[in-house]
Amino acid sequence: MRLSELIDEGKNTLRQDWTDVEINGLSADSRNVRPGYLFAAIPGTLVDGRNYIDAAIAAGASAILAPDGTEPPTANENIPLITDANPRRRLAHMAARFFGQQPENVVAVTGTNGKTSVAHFVQQLWTLTGVKAASLGTLGVMGPGLPEGGSLTTPDPVALQKTLSDLKADQFDHLCMEASSHGLDQNRLDGVRIKAAAYTNLSRDHLDYHKTLEAYRDAKLRLFRNLLCEGGTIVANAETNETDALRQIAGERALNFITYGLDVGDIRTESRTLTPNGWSIKLRAFDITYKTELSLPGAFQIANVLAAVGLLHACGAKIAELIPLLPKLKGVPGRMQHVGATAEGATVYVDYAHTPDALDTVLQSIRPHTANKLVVVFGCGGDRDRGKRPQMGTIACNLADRVIVTDDNPRGENPAMIRSEIITACTGATEIADRGQAIKTAISELGSGDSLIIAGKGHETGQIIGDTVHPFDDFKVAYAALGGAE
Repeated sequence: MRLSELIDEGKNTLRQDWTDVEINGLSADSRNVRPGYLFAAIPGTLVDGRNYIDAAIAAGASAILAPDGTEPPTANENIPLITDANPRRRLAHMAARFFGQQPENVVAVTGTNGKTSVAHFVQQLWTLTGVKAASLGTLGVMGPGLPEGGSLTTPDPVALQKTLSDLKADQFDHLCMEASSHGLDQNRLDGVRIKAAAYTNLSRDHLDYHKTLEAYRDAKLRLFRNLLCEGGTIVANAETNETDALRQIAGERALNFITYGLDVGDIRTESRTLTPNGWSIKLRAFDITYKTELSLPGAFQIANVLAAVGLLHACGAKIAELIPLLPKLKGVPGRMQHVGATAEGATVYVDYAHTPDALDTVLQSIRPHTANKLVVVFGCGGDRDRGKRPQMGTIACNLADRVIVTDDNPRGENPAMIRSEIITACTGATEIADRGQAIKTAISELGSGDSLIIAGKGHETGQIIGDTVHPFDDFKVAYAALGGAE
């Protein structure tokens, strides 16, 4: 692709001798630059890409994208230099132009909790309606015929646009993607044509990056304020504090607006009754009542399903055609995932809950399914928001009958110090540093009618200690402790 075709129209008038420069690829990492690449020299939190411009040129870069005020490269002043006040956003739009194609129906979901479940429910429902659909997020890119593989919640814009192009080439025309606050703040989703977007909730998380809850909230709202396509649809949880702000954005941008919730919203439940496998539900959508079943524990999963229904409806699906499909939905790996039961009949679940609100939600959701004691095993990550540790300790102590505090990705921090900051707010907790031993101990002590939640890591397959990722899988450890195969 020629450089003149890559840059946005009306920006950075190119020198005549630069217009025909061929661009063979894009990268914001000088180590990945190959001959003919455009190198995006972006200042980051740890390193400044501008310091690697000469290295990128030495590797064969044909053009440079950098912040306004960047001086021409000393290695070769004839290398095209494109400057922009927001080079991250510019790179995202360049990546969209370079790869050129995306699935026709892209929807997104943001919020502190529920993104992965909503994305997977959307993908499952679309698949059940007979279309080829994928989901993209924490668990990687998932869909019929695709290899399993982990990923960051929102990939960098070049990797994201390549993924979208590959999906389109593979006949995927329906995609639901998670939109993380980091990805939104860093413009990774700019250039994606999003037809509908859902908002699940907001609670404390990622304050080590965003610093304030207000900044975290603003990053989430950017999906609706700046990225949702004209004529698109906002699907908002009516039971959150952000509903009015989302409604205002919809009004200002002339967007369609749908609400959902357990008890209020355009799509809501009129009643819900526990069953041995999940729920029997009377659902009301746009003033029409339907009856359905869900084989998913936890009331919060009902809300996630309603969000998924709203997104499909926003893309043209009829509610009446979706209702019969809901009993076929399956749980998402690491999200209230049922591991098994003990010989005495106690149940064991693995969940990704790693924030105060998520831990509160999962414990309260499993309580109605628990005849006797509710037990939780959890910890908090190192080198992350320290303020949530006592909060999670308090929640665990108030909502569970037995609490075991253990390690959860301590990274570069002293694990014992992390545990102590949790236990300060939950003095009755038992401390078992080794996570595997903590899980085995909890399972060995379960009695009839008990429930165990192993919280924090969910789908993760590693325990990060220092700079090393040690193989570790909550589900596999728990399954083995229940008598399953290693």
